Amino acid sequence: MNPEQRILVVLPAWNESEGLPSVLKEIQTKLPFADSLVVDDGSSDDTARVAAEGGAAVVRLPYNLGVGGAMRLGYRYAYEHDYDIAIQIDADGQHDPAFVPDLLQALDTVDLVIGARFAGVGDYTVRGPRKLAMRLLSVVLSRIARTELTDTTSGYRACNRQLIEFFAHWYPVEYLGDTVESMVGALRCGFTVRQVPVAMRERTTGTPSASPVKAMVYLGRAGFVLMLAMIRRMPERDISGRSALRPTAGGAK
Repeated sequence: MNPEQRILVVLPAWNESEGLPSVLKEIQTKLPFADSLVVDDGSSDDTARVAAEGGAAVVRLPYNLGVGGAMRLGYRYAYEHDYDIAIQIDADGQHDPAFVPDLLQALDTVDLVIGARFAGVGDYTVRGPRKLAMRLLSVVLSRIARTELTDTTSGYRACNRQLIEFFAHWYPVEYLGDTVESMVGALRCGFTVRQVPVAMRERTTGTPSASPVKAMVYLGRAGFVLMLAMIRRMPERDISGRSALRPTAGGAK
């Protein structure tokens, strides 16, 4: 890791006031070289106040847009404040910041690094249709990326300055846009991706949104999102790194 690089940890947060203090404290302890940004995704609780009191920069969305909308604002913040690296970490405590150095090391050779839950570290598991959907997505995206990807829906990821600029101008906010579609878009525009293994922890607050019905819905939506990502019009990009992005009708406003 280059000590001169400016690193920003972005935490999309919706009603996470209960767990944020401990999550922010852990980030500050384990990653003293990084700044933290909490994107309050239209919370109805004290998420913004708690985040500010915890030492993080805070930006707020007027209403809940989901993780994609929150991360799009986070990347814009990183771009406008001249950060070299942006790291996405969940605000519910599932992502252990101790794995960030592994992500940063891998980022020396690619543009986007995914923290993969199913790559031999930890005991995180999923079952049923959700597991099938994740496996199918990983098989397809591994072929597109030309590298093994076992966890394409992981929200634990890091990207470099060129990709920050790309995502600041183009970032899908639809369902799974923050994981599958954003990755496919980056790959289609010439960015490179790889994964590193990480262990996933139990969330410290809230409850997982898992049920057989939701799992089947997830399977159907995942296939649709992948198809959309493959056919969606992409912005133009100068692969040399000096981006010539022009937002399209479907991109960020």
